[in-house]
Amino acid sequence: MSEHYDIVQVASLGPAFDERLARRYRVLPVWRDPEGLEGYGPDLTRHVRLAVTSVRRGFTRQMFERLPGLQAICSWGVGYDTLDLEAARESGVQASNTPGVLDACVADLAWALLLATARRVAAGDRYVKSAQWRALGEFPLSIKVSGKRLGILGLGRIGHAIARRAMGFDMEVRYHSRHPRADAGYTYEPQLQALAQWADFLIVACVGGPTTYRIVDANVIRALGPRGILVNISRGSVVDQAALVAALRAGELGGAGLDVLESEPSTAEEFSAMDQVVLMPHVGSATDETREAMSQLVMDNVDAWLAGKGLLTPIPIAGQG
Repeated sequence: MSEHYDIVQVASLGPAFDERLARRYRVLPVWRDPEGLEGYGPDLTRHVRLAVTSVRRGFTRQMFERLPGLQAICSWGVGYDTLDLEAARESGVQASNTPGVLDACVADLAWALLLATARRVAAGDRYVKSAQWRALGEFPLSIKVSGKRLGILGLGRIGHAIARRAMGFDMEVRYHSRHPRADAGYTYEPQLQALAQWADFLIVACVGGPTTYRIVDANVIRALGPRGILVNISRGSVVDQAALVAALRAGELGGAGLDVLESEPSTAEEFSAMDQVVLMPHVGSATDETREAMSQLVMDNVDAWLAGKGLLTPIPIAGQG
């Protein structure tokens, strides 16, 4: 008789998590196989009820098809644009992510990018370290942050955390999302281009996926203006990167702070000569404390589901009650 597994693990979440999961449950670690699920026959996968993955690895329709007994997916990461939720709906499979525990770190990085871009921190660092600083007052002036107008695209948990930090900088905040939020406490702007035209700085904090694909287009970027700054800690797909590069080269946008790009990983050669751009390698949640909390929340979801208590942080899937 073939061995029955409780969980199929399609992505490693780090040695400590992987070891804990394997100690607690019967785990099929398909992430170790270059072929992934394709390398395992139905005798090993037909009884699997739960899958563990990450937002980086995702979960495809083909994976659903190879796991007919699947009932739930526990994913590491707040985004779920890499999970085929339509296939999940069709299969009656529930899914969870790890919201809340990473809000503060991602919001912190959004502000780090905004401050670094506006105050030319990266350029100043290179200026001093390359022995160019020979006299006071020769380094170019920068842009003041305090007291300015901040636009936020997407006022979810992370957007709220970004907005709260803006209060400490004496800023006026407005936001754009699909619908106004009754509990927002900030002015809603129904048109994204109008928000960009009003704002000094625009921070992108919305979900990725088809509904937001390149929603920050050339018109929105130009509306920010030659002293405006765009910050993206969401997904690279939300911003039209070619339009962004063109606007920066033409002086139609003042600067950009980007934790995400359209293609990742990337050499980002188009930005290499731009002192007005600050880049980070998609590390919004990448602190010891937050990564530990994310992994723990995945484990908590796994434990709760297999104990018959349901998922703790379910992703809303249209058509599921």
